[in-house]
Amino acid sequence: MLLIFESQNLNNNKQTTIMKKVILGLAIVLGLAVVSCKETTKEKTQDAVESAADDVENAAEDVGEAFENTANEAGEAIDTAAEDAGEAINNAAEDTKEALKVD
Repeated sequence: MLLIFESQNLNNNKQTTIMKKVILGLAIVLGLAVVSCKETTKEKTQDAVESAADDVENAAEDVGEAFENTANEAGEAIDTAAEDAGEAINNAAEDTKEALKVD
């Protein structure tokens, strides 16, 4: 009877040891999977943040260029209008002089 009991204890100890190894192995595998998923997620998040930052920078540059182009065009339009107004004033002055001349 003692031999049967000791035999069962050995079998239970072997099974317990095997179960412990299996559970420990699964825990290690799951731990590695979680860690590697977190790294991938961090990398993807970092890539997304960098991409968004690049997009914002590009948009800011585009807006700056648009403002510069608009300012240049407005400046050119003002210059043209000033030249046209100057010519019109000169023409009006000449016309007035001619109209006032008495021969």
